[in-house]
Amino acid sequence: MDNIQFSRHRRLRTTESMRSLVRETHLQKTDLIYPIFVVEGDQIKKEVPSMPGVYHVSLDYLTEEMNELVTLGVRSVIVFGVPAHKDEKGTQAYCETGIVQKAIRQIKEDVPALTVIADTCLCQYTDHGHCGIVQDGEILNDESLELLTETAVSQAKAGADIIAPSNMMDGFVAAIRKGLDDAGFKNTPIMSYAVKYASSFYGPFRDAAHSSPQFGDRRAYQMDPANRLEAIREAQSDVEEGADFLIVKPGLSYLDIMREVKDRFNSPVVAYNVSGEYSMIKAAAQNGWVNEQEIVLEKLTSMKRAGADLIITYFAKDVAQWLSE
Repeated sequence: MDNIQFSRHRRLRTTESMRSLVRETHLQKTDLIYPIFVVEGDQIKKEVPSMPGVYHVSLDYLTEEMNELVTLGVRSVIVFGVPAHKDEKGTQAYCETGIVQKAIRQIKEDVPALTVIADTCLCQYTDHGHCGIVQDGEILNDESLELLTETAVSQAKAGADIIAPSNMMDGFVAAIRKGLDDAGFKNTPIMSYAVKYASSFYGPFRDAAHSSPQFGDRRAYQMDPANRLEAIREAQSDVEEGADFLIVKPGLSYLDIMREVKDRFNSPVVAYNVSGEYSMIKAAAQNGWVNEQEIVLEKLTSMKRAGADLIITYFAKDVAQWLSE
């Protein structure tokens, strides 16, 4: 052994204190964005069957939920609406008295400490479940942009701090940026779902948002999971069109894409830790197969290490508690 030369990397792993001292990646409460599903009606707090611990919440319980986030140290929320009425053009998405608009106004009035992000799409509001206008079985791009822009402006008028368009129509950032600017919201940022794959990990979300397509699928506008260069093209377009944040969705299976987006662009990168990733861990933990806290913290840290500045996650409340321990 005297003549063998090697490096002693374990010197920096000897104790928890030492490991903490040299830790390269840190997960913080301020990194977390909590998704909330707001529904019409009263006295509703109903667990989503496929997402244990995630609830449909009516407006009369919303402030209580938001105050809990602030107490835990989570400072950002993204609002999804589940309307009572759906139609061909998703009119409740851009209605002044739509469920998201009412929720935004209430949060900004009752819990002003929170940053409110509005998901901007049509799928929850259309009776066909697609993210745009449908004609003869085709999802129309340019005609959909008009309604998406109207939705974004209505959300900004309601008080949204950030607009997060998730529809994956071509030109959606440019159209929404112009619409916001023309309506006097030049300082309202856009958190673009810049890289959104046609993923099988979205199933539980569609259960929560009641947004499953009634025919076909979304592969004509969401990205092919096999493609890497396409993701860079999508992100590049959104940056040029005025996006302020870039979301990569899903997070866990696309860490390589997240790293490339972070390396190529100066914008803040947001990982979406999606519903399927959430539900798989919940199911495994309930069966005693994994340690939920350890695996969640490892997973979210991997997203930070891959380049995410922020993480949208249904685990936000739990993580905030764990980080306080």
